[in-house]
Amino acid sequence: MQRRENDMKYLKQFFIIMFITFLGEVLRWLIPLPIPASIYGMVLLLTALCMKLVRLEAVRETAVFFIEIMPIMFIPASVGLMDSWGRLKGILLPLAVMIFVTTVAVMGVTGMVTQSVIRRGKGKHPAGIPLCTKGSAGKGKHHE
Repeated sequence: MQRRENDMKYLKQFFIIMFITFLGEVLRWLIPLPIPASIYGMVLLLTALCMKLVRLEAVRETAVFFIEIMPIMFIPASVGLMDSWGRLKGILLPLAVMIFVTTVAVMGVTGMVTQSVIRRGKGKHPAGIPLCTKGSAGKGKHHE
């Protein structure tokens, strides 16, 4: 009986995430901007979590599962790149430089924004949720 309840909990969490993803697809169709539907979906989920329309506990386990399997989702794209090697060979150096520079820039800006948010919020998440300490994700240990 316990396994059935767990299965239903995961199905419910999966349904919530997929419904919000569907709403992101609808917004992409309605709003003619060059923004991927997944971004609309993430913004909708963040908004729903911040406004407490969706509780974190209502999606946590399934979201963690999706994050854990995310590297597997890059395999098809990697195979596509390997298949396109002949066309990429001529622009490999400029492409590598561009990837390196943009990666460093994104890491730097992300770090500065994160530090700013933490300093401004004194260790609190903007929605009032305490930030987890290093290595304590999901274990209930938080900064006070």
